[in-house]
Amino acid sequence: MAEPFGFRVTAEGTVRVQRRGRTVKVLAGSAGAKLAAALEGADDETVQALLQRATGNYRRGNERTEGAPEG
Repeated sequence: MAEPFGFRVTAEGTVRVQRRGRTVKVLAGSAGAKLAAALEGADDETVQALLQRATGNYRRGNERTEGAPEG
Protein backbone atom coordinates (compact mmCIF):
# COMPACT_ATOMS: atom_id res chain seq x y z
CA MET A 1 0.00 0.00 0.00
CA ALA A 2 1.31 3.44 -0.89
CA GLU A 3 1.91 5.81 1.97
CA PRO A 4 -1.00 8.29 1.99
CA PHE A 5 0.92 11.29 3.36
CA GLY A 6 4.05 13.02 2.19
CA PHE A 7 5.78 16.16 3.36
CA ARG A 8 8.25 18.81 2.33
CA VAL A 9 10.24 21.11 4.62
CA THR A 10 11.06 24.48 3.06
CA ALA A 11 14.22 26.50 3.62
CA GLU A 12 12.26 28.73 6.01
CA GLY A 13 11.34 25.72 8.16
CA THR A 14 7.72 25.51 7.04
CA VAL A 15 6.36 21.97 6.75
CA ARG A 16 3.95 21.28 3.89
CA VAL A 17 1.96 18.10 4.47
CA GLN A 18 0.65 16.49 1.29
CA ARG A 19 -1.86 13.81 0.51
CA ARG A 20 -2.13 12.40 -3.01
CA GLY A 21 0.04 15.22 -4.31
CA ARG A 22 -2.02 18.04 -2.81
CA THR A 23 -0.96 20.21 0.08
CA VAL A 24 -3.50 19.65 2.87
CA LYS A 25 -1.80 21.43 5.76
CA VAL A 26 0.96 24.00 6.19
CA LEU A 27 2.73 24.34 9.54
CA ALA A 28 5.02 27.29 10.12
CA GLY A 29 6.81 28.80 13.10
CA SER A 30 7.32 26.72 16.21
CA ALA A 31 4.73 24.12 15.15
CA GLY A 32 6.55 23.57 11.85
CA ALA A 33 9.94 23.40 13.53
CA LYS A 34 8.69 20.91 16.10
CA LEU A 35 7.15 18.66 13.44
CA ALA A 36 10.24 18.86 11.21
CA ALA A 37 12.44 17.82 14.13
CA ALA A 38 10.14 14.89 14.95
CA LEU A 39 10.06 13.73 11.31
CA GLU A 40 13.83 13.79 10.95
CA GLY A 41 15.13 10.25 11.17
CA ALA A 42 11.71 8.75 11.98
CA ASP A 43 10.70 5.45 10.41
CA ASP A 44 7.90 5.33 7.82
CA GLU A 45 5.20 4.23 10.26
CA THR A 46 6.07 7.01 12.71
CA VAL A 47 6.17 9.58 9.89
CA GLN A 48 2.67 8.59 8.82
CA ALA A 49 1.37 8.78 12.40
CA LEU A 50 2.92 12.24 12.90
CA LEU A 51 1.46 13.53 9.64
CA GLN A 52 -1.97 12.10 10.48
CA ARG A 53 -1.86 13.86 13.81
CA ALA A 54 -0.71 17.13 12.22
CA THR A 55 -3.62 17.09 9.76
CA GLY A 56 -6.20 15.81 12.24
CA ASN A 57 -6.73 12.78 10.00
CA TYR A 58 -6.66 10.00 12.58
CA ARG A 59 -7.74 6.49 11.76
CA ARG A 60 -11.28 6.10 13.01
CA GLY A 61 -11.74 2.45 12.13
CA ASN A 62 -14.42 3.08 9.53
CA GLU A 63 -12.24 4.03 6.55
CA ARG A 64 -12.09 1.84 3.50
CA THR A 65 -8.80 1.26 1.78
CA GLU A 66 -8.54 2.07 -1.92
CA GLY A 67 -9.84 -0.76 -4.03
CA ALA A 68 -11.34 -2.64 -1.09
CA PRO A 69 -14.82 -4.01 -1.71
CA GLU A 70 -17.67 -2.44 0.19
CA GLY A 71 -19.53 -4.61 2.50
